[in-house]
Amino acid sequence: MRNKTFRALALGLSATTFMMMGTVPAFAEEETAVEAEAETEETDAAEEGADADQAAADNVAALIDKIYVQERTETTDDDCKAAKEAWDALTDAQKELVEGEEASPDYFGLDTGDASADDALNQDEIGENELLVVSFGTSYNGSRVEDIKGIEDALKEAYPDWSVRRAFTAQIIINHVQARDGEAIDNMQQALDRAAANGVKNLVVQPTHLMHGAEYDEMTEALEEYQEQFESIAVAEPLLGEVGDDATVINADKEAVAKAVTDAAVADAGYESMEKAAEDGVAFVFMGHGTSHTAKVSYSQMQTQMDELGFANAFIGTVEGEPEDTACEAVIDKVKEAGYKKVVLRPLMVVAGDHANNDMAGEEEDSWKSMFEASGNFDSVDAQIAGLGSIDAVKQLYVDHTKAAIDSLAE
Repeated sequence: MRNKTFRALALGLSATTFMMMGTVPAFAEEETAVEAEAETEETDAAEEGADADQAAADNVAALIDKIYVQERTETTDDDCKAAKEAWDALTDAQKELVEGEEASPDYFGLDTGDASADDALNQDEIGENELLVVSFGTSYNGSRVEDIKGIEDALKEAYPDWSVRRAFTAQIIINHVQARDGEAIDNMQQALDRAAANGVKNLVVQPTHLMHGAEYDEMTEALEEYQEQFESIAVAEPLLGEVGDDATVINADKEAVAKAVTDAAVADAGYESMEKAAEDGVAFVFMGHGTSHTAKVSYSQMQTQMDELGFANAFIGTVEGEPEDTACEAVIDKVKEAGYKKVVLRPLMVVAGDHANNDMAGEEEDSWKSMFEASGNFDSVDAQIAGLGSIDAVKQLYVDHTKAAIDSLAE
């Protein structure tokens, strides 16, 4: 027994001596090799998993980019469905990796409100009289309900003898809403084909566009191809009415819009009037979209209209910086030179959608809110996210424009 114990101790001391001298016995080398192999396998597995995650995300990004187009094709419905199914199959971690030419996690993941509160107004059984409300559209569900549906509902109430239907001109938005929320909204061709197939005789088209710009022109061009399919077609004025030749030309529509948006802005900011806000050093910046179309003079006319109403603390800007003096940097300089220290930003857009939420009020450094703050010229910069379509006076203006179009059919 003593000899066995001695031999065991001797073997242990020998192994220790070998290790201290830098000589590793065979069994220790084998154990180290096994551990290294296991680590390599874990690393390889992690890399393979990361590659698989990225591949799945890239597939969704490609599917999103495929439907981020302005043309509807025979495969659009299937493409929208495929994109959503692929997105739903991703893990939360994979969704964060989605990035493409137009794709991002926000395409499906951003919460923009309850889509079920909307009504696509694409029903058949229209009857002889149709009132087609044509909008650019928005993928922001809450804004679509508040602004576009709000206008449509006002027209329904005002003209119960006419069937109100909807068309969007932005196929990109139509595809987005269909893929994400399963809501199918007609484009212009679909809406007009539906009207013709339903035997509509009298068609009145009310655009919710701000002006006679590019979108309005495209809408009227689409209507020209359907002239023979209806007994009568009348197109109502957009919100700001006729454009006019230069910045000095204003009209009753522009005056009504200027009063409506300033009334809403001062009320939301907690003031009794524009004058009271000015006394407190507050300037209101109304941000439109901007356009290279000749109708861009409408923004200059709106500035003229604000000046004519005595609203020295009202400034008109545009996302696109068209006209040039409506670019963000130019507007910042104007507000600074006028001596106002508080700024309230608000959209001069029918719908408070992506531009209002991101270009105007977003957290990115190139948003208007961020740029006004970064200028260091103002004590406070606030944003009101509300579209023109949510204002009762604006809805009434659309109702009035529609009445003029309906009345023209009897002339």
